Amino acid sequence: MANYVKPREEISRKGEGMSKALERQVPSQPDITVPATLAQALDPQWLALALADIAGGRAIAAVEQVELIRTVATKVRFAVIFDDGERLGFCLKGLLDVDAMTARGGPTCVLEAEFYNKVAPTIAVRVPECSATVIDRENQQAVVIMRDLIADGAVFCSALDPFSADDAMESLGQLSLLHARSDFLGGADWIRPRAAELAQMSYVTPEALQELLDGPRGENLSPRVRSAANLAAAIKELARRDGARPQFMIHGDAHAGNVFRKAGGTGVIDWQLLQRGGWALDVAYHLNAVLPTEVAEAEERRLLVEYLGMMRSHGMAMPGVEDAWVQYREGVTYGYYLWSITRRVDPPIIVQFVDRLGKAVMRHDSFGLLGAG
Repeated sequence: MANYVKPREEISRKGEGMSKALERQVPSQPDITVPATLAQALDPQWLALALADIAGGRAIAAVEQVELIRTVATKVRFAVIFDDGERLGFCLKGLLDVDAMTARGGPTCVLEAEFYNKVAPTIAVRVPECSATVIDRENQQAVVIMRDLIADGAVFCSALDPFSADDAMESLGQLSLLHARSDFLGGADWIRPRAAELAQMSYVTPEALQELLDGPRGENLSPRVRSAANLAAAIKELARRDGARPQFMIHGDAHAGNVFRKAGGTGVIDWQLLQRGGWALDVAYHLNAVLPTEVAEAEERRLLVEYLGMMRSHGMAMPGVEDAWVQYREGVTYGYYLWSITRRVDPPIIVQFVDRLGKAVMRHDSFGLLGAG
C-alpha cells in the first residue's frame, strides 16, 4: 500500500475533502475459502473467521438474514449476533449459487475486492465501509463483506430513478474525487483499459447484437444508431482515441443504481468495472444514464463545465471547454455500447438506459465524430 498512498499533507493540498481519504481503514484479508453458496457465506463458523478482526475473540451466537438480492452477483444483508449480545449489520457480495458460465465473472469480483483493499483507503469518495475481503486469486473468485449501509440510514437509488441536475452535480463531485487520484494508476497494472478490451471482445456476436438492437431497447433510435456494425466500428475508434489521451481512474458503471444517499451526502457502490480510461467515458455515461433525456439535453454542457472546474480545484490539468465537449460527445458511445450488449439485467432497466444513451449518441452525432457509418 505504501507505494500508492500519498502523504497526508500532499493530498490536503488538493482540497480539504481529499485529506479525509486516509481515515478509511484497509479491510482485513483472511486467508480462508471463498464461499460458493449462500449457506456457506452465512455459516457462523466461516463468518467467525472472515470477521475475526471485528469479533476480537468473541464467538458468533447467531446469524440472521435480513434481505437477499440476486442479480448476476448476490448481495445478502445479514446481522451477526456475538456471544456478548452485540448485534452488527453487514452486507456480503459475491457470486453465490451460480452456474459455471456465471462463475466465469469471478475476475470482476476480485477487481472489486482489490478496490476496497487498495484504492478505497486512498480516496475521499464516499463508499461502503468494507470489513473484509476474501479472495482466491488462483481461481479468480472473491467476496466482499461491508457494513450494512441501510442499517446505518442510507438509501440506495433505483437504476430507474431520475436525477435532477442538482443531484447529478453532487454525484459528479464524487466521481471527480475518484478521477483526481489517477496518480494511483502508475503502480496498478491490474486496473485495465476496459473500453479497449470491450471493443475487442466477442462477448456478443454482430448478429446477436443486431438482434438485441432490433428489439424493444432500440425502438426510439434511428436506424444509423441501431446498426450493430456502426456501433462496433464506433466503440473500436473510441477505444483507439481514448487510449491515446491522458488516463484516469474511472468507475465505469456509474448509473443511478450504483449511487446511495445518506446524511453525509451521496456515495458510490459497485466497483466491478473499475478501469483506466478517459474522464469523458465516466462523465458522459453518468450524466446520460441518470438524467432524463430532456434534462440532459438542457443541462449537460453546464454540468460538464462544473465538472471541469471541480477537477481543476483538485489540481488536475483538464482540456478547455470546447475540446472537453468533443470528448464528451464521443464518450457517450461507451455507455451506449455497454448497455446495448447487456442481457442479464431486468428488461425495463436495459430499455431505459439504451434509450437514454442511444438518444445522446443521436443528439451528439457521436458516430459521425468517430467516423462510424
